[in-house]
Parts: sequence; C-alpha cells; structure tokens
Amino acid sequence: MLKKVLIANRGEIAVRVIRTCREMGIATVAVYSELDREAMHVRLADEAYALGGQTAAESYLNTEAILDVIERSGADAVHPGYGFFSENTDFARAITARGVTFIGPPPEAIEVMGDKISSRIAAQAAGVSGVPGRNDTLTSGDEVVAFGNEYGWPVAIKAAYGGGGRGMKVVHSAEEAAELLESAQREALSYFGRSECYVERYLTWPRHVEMQVLADTHGNVLWLGERDCSAQRRHQKLIEESPAPNFPDEVRRAMGEAAVKVSKACGYVNAGTVEFLFQDGEFFFLEMNTRLQVEHPVTELVTGLDLVEWQLRIAAGEALPFGQDDIERRGHAIEVRINAEDPTGGRFTPSPGLITKFNEPSGPGVRLDAGYAEGDSISQYYDNLIGKLIVWGPDRDRARRRLLRAIEETQIEGVATTLPADVAILEHPDFVEGIHSTKWVEEVLDLSGLKAEPTAGGTDEEPLVRRSVTAEVNGRRVNVQLWLPEVVGTAAPAAAAKGKPRRGGGGSVAGAGSGAISVPMQGTIVKVSVAVGDTVEVGQTVVILEAMKMENSVNTEKAGTVKEVRVAAGDSVSAGDVVVVVE
Repeated sequence: MLKKVLIANRGEIAVRVIRTCREMGIATVAVYSELDREAMHVRLADEAYALGGQTAAESYLNTEAILDVIERSGADAVHPGYGFFSENTDFARAITARGVTFIGPPPEAIEVMGDKISSRIAAQAAGVSGVPGRNDTLTSGDEVVAFGNEYGWPVAIKAAYGGGGRGMKVVHSAEEAAELLESAQREALSYFGRSECYVERYLTWPRHVEMQVLADTHGNVLWLGERDCSAQRRHQKLIEESPAPNFPDEVRRAMGEAAVKVSKACGYVNAGTVEFLFQDGEFFFLEMNTRLQVEHPVTELVTGLDLVEWQLRIAAGEALPFGQDDIERRGHAIEVRINAEDPTGGRFTPSPGLITKFNEPSGPGVRLDAGYAEGDSISQYYDNLIGKLIVWGPDRDRARRRLLRAIEETQIEGVATTLPADVAILEHPDFVEGIHSTKWVEEVLDLSGLKAEPTAGGTDEEPLVRRSVTAEVNGRRVNVQLWLPEVVGTAAPAAAAKGKPRRGGGGSVAGAGSGAISVPMQGTIVKVSVAVGDTVEVGQTVVILEAMKMENSVNTEKAGTVKEVRVAAGDSVSAGDVVVVVE
C-alpha cells in the first residue's frame, strides 16, 4: 500500500483526498501558494510545503516546484485531483520518471484521452460514435466558419486539453467566430496550460449523461453507473444526480458497455469518466475525463464505494475484488455545487472574498464536501467552487426534498453563492419531471427576478486571542502559538480583516446609464475592446475581465464616445475600479 501521498491540488478535492488517506493510514503532503497559506487542505494535511507565487501558473502549475516538494517530502505517490495537472501527460511522465506513483491512468492513456481530438478518434475506432466535428486543432476563425457553414449554426469551440466547460464557446454566427476562438484559447491556456481548441456540432436539446468507470492493472474494467449533469450554466455543471431520470435501463447498459470499450481502447487504468450527450434516445461520445470528477460523490452514495479509496488501491497494484454483476445501485443521489458566484438576475457573477459565516447542514442522508470554512478567503486567482452538498434518498423526489431542506440549513455569508439558483432549479416543474437539458438553465429557467440575499459583515473589535500562526522553515510549513488581535480571517485582505468583506456585485457596470464604467469584481484585464475616440452603443463590451478562471464581459450602459481608457491587458483591478469613461 502507498505510504505518503502528495496532493498536487487545492480546495475541496485536496481535502477530499486527504480524508480518505487518513482513514487508510496513509500520510499526506499538501502544497500551497502564497494565498493558500491558511487554506483548509493545508491545515488538514500531515505536512505542507510552499510552492511560492499567487496565480495557478506560479504555483499549482509549476512542475519544478512540485517535483522539488516530492523530493523533499519523500512522497511515494501523487494524487492530481481534478483541474490543474490532472490530465497533463508531461506532468504524469515527470512523476513516474522519478519512480513515484501517479494516482491516475498511464501517461499514454492521458495522451490519448486527455486530448479531446485524439479521444474522438480512439472512440470511433472502438465503435463508439461521437458528435460530428473536426478532428484537428483550430488555427483560425475561418475554420470555424467553414465548419458552421457545412453543419449549420451554432457550433461549439472546445478546449482540446480540458473539460468542465472551461475554454468552451458557442458560436452562433460567422461574425463571432474569430473573437470567440480567441477567447476560448485564452481560457484554455489559463486553466489547463494548453490553448489548443477544436470545433464540433452543437446539439439542440441534449442531456449530459456520463458513465463512471473503474479499471485496474489486471485487466478488469467496470462501469459503475451514470450521472446526469444537464443542469448547467456557461457549460459548467450546477446540479448532478444518479441515476439519470427518465433513462431506459437498456440505454444505461449500452452506455456502460460503450464506456468500457472506450476505456479498453486507450489502456485505461484507475477511475475515469466517459461523457456522452443523450438526445432522442441516442447517445454520442463527448469526451473521457482521465481523472476523478467533481460530481463523483453521487456515484459513491448510490453504490457504497469510496472512489478515492479505489484510486489509491488500484495505484498500489490491487485488483478489483468484485465484478460487473456485483455492483449494486440503490436509491437516488443529487449534488449541488456551491460556487462563489452571485446568481442575481441569472448573471452568475464571480464573487471572491472572505467567508464571514458558514453554517453547515446536517441530518440523515446529507454530505458536505467543502474546501473552505468560516474565516477562509476565496481568491480571484482560482476556481470558485466552495464545496458540494450531496444527499441520498430512497427515490428521486425524496432526495430532491431532502436537498432543499439541507440548502435551507446552509448559511454562507461574506460572498454570494449559487444556492439560490439551485433552489430555483430543484423546485421547477421541468426539473421535477426530469425533462431539462444542458441549455435549459439559460434558455428556459427564468432567473431574472432572482436576487441573492445581502451578506453580513463582521465587527471592528480586535481583542487579543491565542492563535496558531504559520511559519516556514526551508519551505516547510510549521505552526507556532502567538497572542494576536482577533480578526475574521488571517488570510484576508486588510479591509476584510476589519470585518468589511468584499464581494462581487451583480452587474457589469457602475450604474444605470453611467459613463464611468467600473468592474464588478477583483480580477485581471485580459482584453481592452475600445480606444479613446471610439463610438460605443449601449451594451457594447469595453473590456474583458478574468476572475476565478472565467472571462466576464464588462459592458457600457451609455452610448457615446470613449473619453478615457484607464487599463491595459494584464492589469489587475479591484471591485469598483473605473476602467473606461464614456461621454
């Protein structure tokens, strides 16, 4: 069995892996950026080491820094989590080349399936059909236009080396192609370290149904069951469930067998997910995620299996002790993602800041996988997933009602979250009947009247309290006890430390009709779309802001002439900063 595992990740997934390792008696090593010194995964791990830097590129995507920590800590295995390096062939090879176990598939399988283009080719060779698309990397918007003219609009541009909706753009016309390809490439590079993209047909009303697989090094490949992840916004999942509603058992078996074929075709080992689009009784191969999925807990609750435990056991060389016929699925599980986003008006604006209050739900059948606690800060530099709330019930409706009850018990203040939107989804008749699709949230669900509740601040009192303070000795994290002023969060910015949390607003400009256009949140300017002297119309994009790995268009609510442009690409901005002035 493995002795010491380094988790090359942060947040909720790092915490998730640490907990199972602890139950199995395996020591854990955390790594952290400058902004994550007091993060939950750092606090829970047996050892923690600084990577340096703030952004993902400077820290969690710094291969040499991670390899150095592996050497210094003596870790004999690395769990990549999801995102970051989880589907990076070069990283996996760098790990295995040092004689350290990579808890995931062989680099060759990642190479085939981590690249969405080659995965399409491999699936076709295995007899599993995919959505019609180009099997090569896009080099210009003209190629998108040619594909759209041939197959019809809209079409989807997707990151070749990513998933989770990152780097995906829907192109509705030829005029949008070049700009959206550029945007998709920027997002892909930011989140996955690779900018390559491809294009495929965009289905009209599909459901996103994926199949969980487990494969060991002894030739056993099993499908565990499906998850329906159709409730999405910006092509990122909000709610996932298992089993899929209104899903015939014969289709379930056929999809499971197709997932096994795809897995065997690339020599897959460990836990993985084969994703499909399901429409009009047919399913099409979408991609294979060569890692653990965010929504894996719903499969765990209906099968009784700890997928992280089996990842570790398979990586250690153990054979699966059960076969396909031994897998039992009982009841129904539903998960909602709790993201730091303000869903007011259906805009889902990123909301970084300090969590000033976090009351967790409890009761029968309720599970919370969180990467943050009260007093922790959510940075603009990383993904905005606070945690996942998952429930189990004997049937779908009881699980749905249990989840609504658990959401009522959940109190988070200091940042806005997606929970109000989750409630709107769970209570809608279309969701109750299971007739929603991946486009339903944005095209049917009316969130225009939704307004997130205001969050409470703290106090300005600062009594002395005994605190555990982090120090670093040769880059290794150690704790000492000091008496310090009591603040809400040690990792918070100065304003937050005085009980004045910052949060993203719900709009994209300063005020209705204002010529002083401000940004609604902290972030980085990635593109300036106007220049001094330009004429602009109401609703026109003036800058594109990246926050929490998402690009957000900042638009003008006033028509006129651009008088000032106060930012350039690459500039960091704070919430409320004026970036463009129109008169």
